[in-house]
Amino acid sequence: MSRAVNAPAGAPFTLHAPATDRILTTVDALLVRAPHDVMFRIAAAVEEWPAHLSHYRYVRFRERAPDGGGVVEMAANRPFGRANWPTWWLSEMAVNHEAPWVRYRHIGGITTGMDVEWTFTPTADGTLARIVHTWNGPSWPLIGALAATHVIGPVFVHGIASRTLAGLARVAEQHASPHSSSVNFHTKTL
Repeated sequence: MSRAVNAPAGAPFTLHAPATDRILTTVDALLVRAPHDVMFRIAAAVEEWPAHLSHYRYVRFRERAPDGGGVVEMAANRPFGRANWPTWWLSEMAVNHEAPWVRYRHIGGITTGMDVEWTFTPTADGTLARIVHTWNGPSWPLIGALAATHVIGPVFVHGIASRTLAGLARVAEQHASPHSSSVNFHTKTL
């Protein structure tokens, strides 16, 4: 686990920004027409995501930390037409209210070892909300890197993250103004 040495159970995790030397980096970003503190608060309230996002089956804290993070279990569907592919992962979660950012380190599931960072940058029109995922892929001999860069990252990670970001942006905008709408700023897989 990513706690400071000798930190008690339940202490916040020390999670750093995603590494830049990973074989997979996905970036999903939206210009959200809402103040950054509103978007941050909604994104950090992960247990409420299933109420706002139809593709999330559940989000449960296994352990809570005073910063709003902890060990969180998430399950979401990746839709393919009428079919849904179920996904599951377990993460350490850290929340920085001043910066603000929310960071995750996947510690269970197929994406174990993945680092994730949500950032919220104020703009003249609202908030640039950005999710960065970095990962070296699963430890599968011969095909791990290929699976990460051609299937897991672009199809599953981006597919779920882009829906999550868009859905939470809609919620933030509803809180800010009933007449605003988000703008897809950019989405890419590196």
